[in-house]
Amino acid sequence: MPTYQYQCTECGEGLEAVQKFSDDALTECPSCHGRLKKVFSAVGIVFKGSGFYRNDSRGASSSSTPASSSAKPAASSSSSTSSGSAA
Repeated sequence: MPTYQYQCTECGEGLEAVQKFSDDALTECPSCHGRLKKVFSAVGIVFKGSGFYRNDSRGASSSSTPASSSAKPAASSSSSTSSGSAA
C-alpha cells in the first residue's frame, strides 16, 4: 500500500497516511480540523542497467559504428578527389 503525504492549509502540519488506492483522500486535519491538501513530490527512482532507454532496445549502437567507419573512408576519398582536382 502506498504512503501519501498531506499538509494542513490552516496550521501547516504535515502527516503521512498509508492508504489503499481505493481509499478516499483525507480531508480534515486531526489537530486543528483544517483542510488537508495532498503533497506531491518527485519519485526517487533510478533506472540502472540496459533496456530502459530507446537506444538500448534497438541495434542502433552496432549500426552506428559501421556507419561512422564507412563515413570516414568516404571523407578521405572525397578529400583525395579534391586534392586531385585542385592539382
